Amino acid sequence: MAVVGCLGEVIFQVSEEVVETLDNMSWSGSARYSTHQRHGANALTEFTGLDPDKITFDITLSVELGVDPMAEVTRLWGYERGGTAVPLTIGTHAYGKYRWNITKHEMKMKAFDRVGNITHATVSVSLQEYLRG
Repeated sequence: MAVVGCLGEVIFQVSEEVVETLDNMSWSGSARYSTHQRHGANALTEFTGLDPDKITFDITLSVELGVDPMAEVTRLWGYERGGTAVPLTIGTHAYGKYRWNITKHEMKMKAFDRVGNITHATVSVSLQEYLRG
């Protein structure tokens, strides 16, 4: 088994039994500026800080690849709805300065079995950096 990384207890891995990896990962950041208007002169801009970084990615969940889609989505929902800050590691690299909160998810259900269980889905996850105070 090759562990690709993890988001909290969600393990990204590749083996003969399980394939669960991320795709379309994007990492973004931004700075904040204030504009101070001055009478009869150019406005001044002032750097006021950094916004939390954001990361988005997709996870393909499929019974055929050894993953229970609902179990993994339930775990992600737990982190999101509980406000749980979790580490994100890919390979040997820990991303961010501390941890991440899941701020949003979108699940595209692509296939179901004969009794209505999800057998194949893609989950898009949005993270926001969580720093220690």
